[in-house]
Amino acid sequence: MTVAVYGFIGVGNMGGAIVHGLIDGGVVAASDIVFSSRSKAERDAFAQATGTRALDTNVEVAAAADVLILAVKPQVLGVVAAEIRETLAEKKPFIVSIAAGLSLDNLAELVGSEQRIARVMPNVNSRIGQGMSGICANKLATDEDHTAVRRVFESIGEVVEVPESQFSAFTAIAGSSPAWAFLFIDALARGAVAAGMPKATATKIAAQAVLGSAALVKESDESPWNLIDQVCSPGGTTVAGLMSLESNAFLSNVADAVKATIARDQELSS
Repeated sequence: MTVAVYGFIGVGNMGGAIVHGLIDGGVVAASDIVFSSRSKAERDAFAQATGTRALDTNVEVAAAADVLILAVKPQVLGVVAAEIRETLAEKKPFIVSIAAGLSLDNLAELVGSEQRIARVMPNVNSRIGQGMSGICANKLATDEDHTAVRRVFESIGEVVEVPESQFSAFTAIAGSSPAWAFLFIDALARGAVAAGMPKATATKIAAQAVLGSAALVKESDESPWNLIDQVCSPGGTTVAGLMSLESNAFLSNVADAVKATIARDQELSS
């Protein structure tokens, strides 16, 4: 399938980030992107800023799209799906949903069991092109569909195809973990503030240290634990801090946070 038109229903924070990623990365021409949005003023402003084509209704977007990205909140998706379902049955675009908590079976019930569907979980860092997106698709999706959805989300970060049975775990360690990382950065900064450093300076230092550490983990062939050992000199400052973290169950507390997030995600999805 040669994809001609990408359609977006919803261009809020995440939908808008994807559109910008596609255009800025040269993945899709702005003229090949159509979208709809509830607010006419916001719709017109977005079209002018991006060079994309604003359409008046969700039905028009569904009718025009070869790849249709549903970038609306889960509680809204049912209404949108009912509105466009007849058009989807005729057009049969490849449908991509970023609605959290809705399984492929849930989505098929909403848009039609005969549709090719992918479920994607991007994270908040996608807003700056540093996202981590998990993807799974139903059995009707073709190899070309898999390639198309990867291209979309690689424009805003990295992508991994995840079995749907592992989506709750992905949600925890990619979707929810940025909030915990922000908390960790703030905690580091506050520790330095307590020692007399200005908060803005401390936050900048802590954020760069965490950013660099993440990059080193990605680029190194060594495990995070081996890298920890390399920073901890015998009897040194780092190992003293590490022992303090461990005495307060840092590792098990983080693992428990992952477990709690998985449990809640499965509860919401049931």
